[in-house]
Amino acid sequence: MTDTTDEIWEPHAPATTARPRPVEVPASAGRLELLVAGTASVDVLAEGVVEVTAQDPEGGTGDVRIEWRLPCVDVTSFWSPDPRGTGWLPTAWNAPRRTGLSRGAPVAALVGTGDTTVCAFASDREEVLASAGVVEETGEFRFWVQAAGRLTVRIDTSGRHFGLSLAELADWWAGDRPVHVPDAARLPAYSTWYALHQNITPGTVEQQAALGKELGLDTIIVDDGWMTTDRTRGYAHCGDWEPHSLPDTAAHVARVHDLGVQYMLWYALPFIGKDSAAWAELNRFTLVDAPHMGAVVVDPRYPAVRAHLVDRLARAVEEWGMDGLKVDFIDWFGVQDPPAPGPEADCATVDEGLHLLLSEIRRRTVAAAPESMIEHRQPYVSPGLWPYATMVRAVDCPLSSQENRQRVVDTRLIAGPLAVHSDMLMWHPTEPVEQIACHLINVLFGVPQISVDLAVQSPAQRETLAFWLGVSRSHVDTLQLGGFRPARPDLGYPMITAVGDGTTVVARYAPLPVATGTEAAGEWRTLLVANADADPGVRLTGGRGTAEATVQDARGRTVGTSTVHLDGGLVYVPRGGLLTLRRV
Repeated sequence: MTDTTDEIWEPHAPATTARPRPVEVPASAGRLELLVAGTASVDVLAEGVVEVTAQDPEGGTGDVRIEWRLPCVDVTSFWSPDPRGTGWLPTAWNAPRRTGLSRGAPVAALVGTGDTTVCAFASDREEVLASAGVVEETGEFRFWVQAAGRLTVRIDTSGRHFGLSLAELADWWAGDRPVHVPDAARLPAYSTWYALHQNITPGTVEQQAALGKELGLDTIIVDDGWMTTDRTRGYAHCGDWEPHSLPDTAAHVARVHDLGVQYMLWYALPFIGKDSAAWAELNRFTLVDAPHMGAVVVDPRYPAVRAHLVDRLARAVEEWGMDGLKVDFIDWFGVQDPPAPGPEADCATVDEGLHLLLSEIRRRTVAAAPESMIEHRQPYVSPGLWPYATMVRAVDCPLSSQENRQRVVDTRLIAGPLAVHSDMLMWHPTEPVEQIACHLINVLFGVPQISVDLAVQSPAQRETLAFWLGVSRSHVDTLQLGGFRPARPDLGYPMITAVGDGTTVVARYAPLPVATGTEAAGEWRTLLVANADADPGVRLTGGRGTAEATVQDARGRTVGTSTVHLDGGLVYVPRGGLLTLRRV
C-alpha cells in the first residue's frame, strides 16, 4: 500500500476537514487502495463492484471524502459526461469537478484496452466535489469524491465493457425516481433554431411543420423569437413570455396539430430581461447578473420567482395546447457562491428552490397533458433532474458531426430512462446528400433533430432525409433501448453497436471491419451497417455462414444485392449508405 503520508500536490483542491485513512478492501473488490475521511463501511455487491459509505463521525455536516487509487495499467482514456470531457487522462493536480443538480453528474470511468472498465464510479449525491487523475510520482490513477455529512460511492473495476458498467450505475441512480417518457420523445423532431433563429411567424412555423411531417418529423420545437418582435438576439426580452410573434397562439397550435405534428415551445428559464415588464418586480431577486445577456438570473429560492416562472411556462400547455416545453439554460442556476437568501426566501439552497420550481412546472404540464414532453440539455444531465424531463439534448455544436456523435454517446451512457436528442442538424444548401446522410448516421443512436429550411431542400436532399429518418423510426427500439456498445472513446467512438431483439445496428465512422459474431453483435436475424466513412469496403468478420446482403445509397436507393460470408466477406457500401444483412 502507498505511504499515505505522501501528499499529492493539489493547488486547486480544498482540504478535507478530516485526514483520509486507509480502509481494508476485500480482494473481490479489485486492486483498490481505499482511504476514507469519516466513518467508513464497505459492501461488496459483485465481483469487482463495491459500495463505500463515509459519514461524519459526529453525525453532523462535516466534510467526508472517499479516495481510492489503482495502478494505471493498460488504460486508453478517461470518460466523463461533460462536453469535451472524454479522451485524455487528466492529472491528479488538475482542478476538481464540482457537480450539482443543475450542472454535470457525479460519475466517471477509466477505460482500458478493449473498451473495458478499469474503474468506473458514481455517487449517490448530486452535489459533490470530485477529482480523478494520474499520480505522476507513482503511475497510479487516483479518484476522490467529497461531500458534506454522508456520502456513498459505488466503484466498479469489473473489466466489463465500460458502457455496461455505466448503464448499471445509471440503473442504481434510477431507484424509485418516477420517470415517464412518451413515445413521441423518441421520434425525430424539427427545431426552428438554426433554420430560422428569431425569425418566427405562424406562417413559417406551419410551413416547416407541414414539410417536416412529410419526411417523418412528428414534432416541431419553436425556439427563441416567439416572445419578441426584436430580431437582434440577446435575452433582454425574456421573462414576460408573451407570444408577440405568434398571435392567436391557440389557433396557430391547433393548425399545427391538424397536420399531425406535436408542438413544443422554448423558454430560457432563469432569465429576466432588462426590457421585460417582469424586470421591475423580479430583478430584486437576482441570483447573478448577466449583463452580456441583457438579463439577470433570478433566484428560485423565492416563492415569487417560482410562481411567476411556473405560471408563464405552464400556460403554454394549459392555455395554448402545446405538447411540451424546451427548458433552456438550467445550468445558469448553478452559481458556486450564491448570495445569502433574503427574508422572503423559503429555501436555504438554490438546489432546493430549483427542485420546487421544476417539480411544479412538471406537475402542471402533466396535469394538463399527461403525454407532454420537457427537453433539458447537456451539461445539466444530473439524475436528480430525471423526474422533471423526458429528453435531454446534446449541447450546441452546429455542423460538427463528430462532436455531435460524441456528445450524444456520452449523454446516452448515463441518461437512464430519458430519450437523448442530438444537437440540431444543419447544413449549407449545397451540401451533398452523402454528407447529409453522414450527419444523420453520426446521431443515429440518439433522436435526430433537424434544423434546416425544408422549403429550399432539393428533391435528393429531401429523399436522403426521409430515408434516414425512416431508419431511425423503424428501429427505434434497437437504436435507443437496445444494448449500447460504443467503441474506443479515446478515438471519439469510431464504431457504435446497438443490440436489440433480433436486430443489431452498427454505425461505422472509420474504415474498420464489422464483427458479425454473436459475442459482438448478439443473436441477430437482421444486421444493419450504416457507413459514414469514405472507404466503401466493409469487411465482415467473426461470424458463421452466409447472409443475404442489400446495399442502399445515401438516398435509400438499392445499388446491389448479394450473398456474403460473415467471416471475411467484403461488401462495398457507398459513403452515407446502408448495408442490410439477413440470415439465410
